[in-house]
Amino acid sequence: MRATVCLPTYNERENLPRMIEALRAVLREGDRVLVIDDNSPDGTGAIADALAAEHPFVDVLHRQEKDGLGRAYVAGFHRALADSAELVLEMDCDFSHDPADVARLIETAENGADLVLGSRYVPGGRTRNWGLARRLISRGGSVYTTLFLQMGVKDPTGGFKCFRRPVLERLDLDAITPRGYAFQIEVTYRAKRAGFKVVEIPITFVDRLVGQSKMSRSVVLEAIWRVPLLRLGR
Repeated sequence: MRATVCLPTYNERENLPRMIEALRAVLREGDRVLVIDDNSPDGTGAIADALAAEHPFVDVLHRQEKDGLGRAYVAGFHRALADSAELVLEMDCDFSHDPADVARLIETAENGADLVLGSRYVPGGRTRNWGLARRLISRGGSVYTTLFLQMGVKDPTGGFKCFRRPVLERLDLDAITPRGYAFQIEVTYRAKRAGFKVVEIPITFVDRLVGQSKMSRSVVLEAIWRVPLLRLGR
């Protein structure tokens, strides 16, 4: 099953070349990487174009402005589906997600899972280099989401995923409007509600070493008010 890794970037000039090399080592023949750049002021988009010229498996989707992680993924999903991807992955470009785990996500999907989640909170999963505040926000978000949505998912806010094509075709992607990490919650919730098989596999999440985190107060607040609306069917 041909896979496309969607890789959103905003000011990731230090990380992107290393990430492409790391993915080149683990992807199979025919698999692709789609870099989705939000007009990064540090020149990441130009670096992505140079990498695409050097590596035939790399494509670049340029967006005009920074419009949130969720909108970047939706644009990437549409492009991957149009390019006939059978599996579509999402992951961070900052090495918080280990590129070596991409093969495990793909294998789990090929073995029957419709949506595979790289999970920090199932047995074997963990986080590294996080301070207390970040741990509390992440754990609190998982508990809060579980309280309202009862999805049976241990790590609903995680952003390391592999979708089978029918999942994305079934979901109304343009109706999923969160711009921050609430996007991750909503996509998984809608997939579960549609009856798709969701499987979590353990990963180690490592806080970025280069560049700045995109986590912000507005991202947290968006998740807080959107989760109850999901339960109400809005």
